[in-house]
Amino acid sequence: MGNKGNKDSKHWLSELPFTKTNYILFIVGLFVIILGYILMGTGELNSTQSLSVSPIVLLIGYLVIFPVAIMYKKKD
Repeated sequence: MGNKGNKDSKHWLSELPFTKTNYILFIVGLFVIILGYILMGTGELNSTQSLSVSPIVLLIGYLVIFPVAIMYKKKD
């Protein structure tokens, strides 16, 4: 019944679309986002850190690093 005896069939884990590089980029993006929230939480109420720097860091994490981590594919 199926491919149990077929040695040419691949395991489903061997065909995952993401590579080690994708996961590393995802983890880097996660750390950048955590850093952005830490910057926002530790700054004064109306400081440059809370109103300008941390939103820019969060945007970089959400709009640059995460999409790159998802779409990155190594060229053969």
